[in-house]
Formats: sequence, C-alpha cells, structure tokens
Amino acid sequence: MDAQYRKERVALLSVVSNTTLVAMKLIVGIGIGSVSVISEAIHSGVDLIAAVIALFSVKTSSLPADGKHPFGHGKIENISGTVEALLIFVAAVWIIWEAIQKILEPQPVETVGWGVIVMLFSAAANTVVARMLFKVGKETDSVALIADGWHLRTDVYTSAGVTVSLAVIWGGELLFPGLHFHWLDPVAAIGVAGLILKAAWDLTRQSAGGLMDETLPPEEEEEIRRLIRSQLPLVHGFHQLRTRKAGHFRFIEVHIQVDGKMYVETAHALNQDLVRRIKDRFRQATVTVHTEPCNGQCAEKCLAGCLLTEKDRTRIRQTVAENAETV
Repeated sequence: MDAQYRKERVALLSVVSNTTLVAMKLIVGIGIGSVSVISEAIHSGVDLIAAVIALFSVKTSSLPADGKHPFGHGKIENISGTVEALLIFVAAVWIIWEAIQKILEPQPVETVGWGVIVMLFSAAANTVVARMLFKVGKETDSVALIADGWHLRTDVYTSAGVTVSLAVIWGGELLFPGLHFHWLDPVAAIGVAGLILKAAWDLTRQSAGGLMDETLPPEEEEEIRRLIRSQLPLVHGFHQLRTRKAGHFRFIEVHIQVDGKMYVETAHALNQDLVRRIKDRFRQATVTVHTEPCNGQCAEKCLAGCLLTEKDRTRIRQTVAENAETV
C-alpha cells in the first residue's frame, strides 16, 4: 500500500475517532456534572483539532518542491506539531481553572457509572488508534502522525485516571454512605491537566527542533560517518558534515577528500556512489557531497574526519611537495 495513502487514512481515522469521543464525553460529563469528564471532553477536543491539523499536514508535506519552496514542504509537519502543543497548553490551563472552581465550590457527581463507562470506552478506542498512528508514523517517518499518536496516548492515561477517580467516588459512597468523595473529581482533573502539560512540553521540544534546523539524532549521524568510512581507501577523509530534518525529509551535506590526482570521472562516480548509499539508508533524503583534493596537511577542520594513518599523510605531503618542485 502506498505510504502516503496509509498516512492519510490513519490520520482520517484519528479525526473520526476523536469526533465521536468528544460528543460522548460532553454528553455524559454535562449529564452527570463531572468536571473531570468534561475536562476529558476538552482534551479530546484538542486531540480532534490536532488530528485535523495532522491530516492537513500529511497531505501537504508530501507535495513536491516548487519554485517558492525549493526544499519541499516537509516543515509543515513541524509547524503542525508546534501548533498542537500550543493548543494543549491552553486547554490544560482552562482545565486547571475549572477544577479549582469546583474545589472551592464542590458539587455532587451524579450517575457515576456512566462516567466510568465512557472513560473506559475512550481509553480502549484511543489505545487502538494511537497504536496505528505510531506504527504508520514510524514506518513513514511522519512527525505529525507521531505527535497525534502522543496526543491519544496521553488521552489513554488521563482517561484511566478519571476512571479511577470516578470509581473511587462511586465505591466510597456505597461503602461509606455518610462521607463524600466529590473532591476527587476536580483533583483528578488537575492531574489530567498536569499530564497534558507534560505532553505539550515534550511535543514543543520535538517539533520546534525541526523548525530550528537541529541536527539529525547522534545515531543517524554516526551511520552517515560509517557509510563515508566504508569508502576507504578512495576517500581520505571528510569534514563539515551538516544535517537537518524537515518533517520526514532529511538534508545531508558533507565534504570528502580524495587523491588530488584522481580523474574527474572517477571522483564523480565515487561521489554518486556515496550519495546512493546514504539515500538507500535514509529514504527521502537530499544529499550533497562536495569533493576536494587531499594534500596531507590535515587542517584543524579535517582532523576529526581524517581516515589516513600518519604514514599515509607523510607520503602524500612528500608527493605534493615533489610535484610542486617539478612544476
């Protein structure tokens, strides 16, 4: 199945799922007077907005490069994640405010059983959809889908917390008729908001990193270095390795050094082979390799990526010096 079609299909599934859950939680939350269930409805509403943004971003990010966007549209996924994070922050602050009002002016929670049922259903549905989002997101390297998956994963945890609080209220009133446990409902809502804030912070860091052109993860850069080293003895060294990521697109630049007497045709073939190896490892990558002659001098910028022994460097320096005298 085409990767783009799979991304769009699972993003649409998330939109449909969240729409259903928002409606259910609002109806039950308002019906039983539970601020924690209503806060979960708001959380799912934020998830719905995030899912719509994710659907838009996966459709847009795969558009080919054009005159106005020569590097493609990949960063739309990072923008999507950042917007989602800001929405989560706003929702969490609203939930905390409402919960504090409930603590100051307690109100009884009616028909707790309905709240438990809708929370359990929400947790089950979001578990299934989140797993699908993570699976497709990781397989297609989609920041937007993974962010949407984290939205729903957080919803699973918060739904479980609200379920426990409602179950304790229900069980406590059965076992201890004279006591009231309604205060647990707004406390659970504050706990929900805390988890939402943590998810928003993590998502902001991940998404904003792409907007700031952070380097690829250390393990990916090391894999690129390994591929370059595999070109010994034709490649004498490398430097100025620069990497960044925009959505699921990677951009890799590096300077390699070769024998100064290497034929242009051979150097070009070496360059193209290295580009192909890197692209085989990292799909959707734009790779730029600049080829330079090696004179054995090893300037400071070259030392870290030098692949020659001291004996080889000495030999090359002597050869270069002899050629210069001949000229």
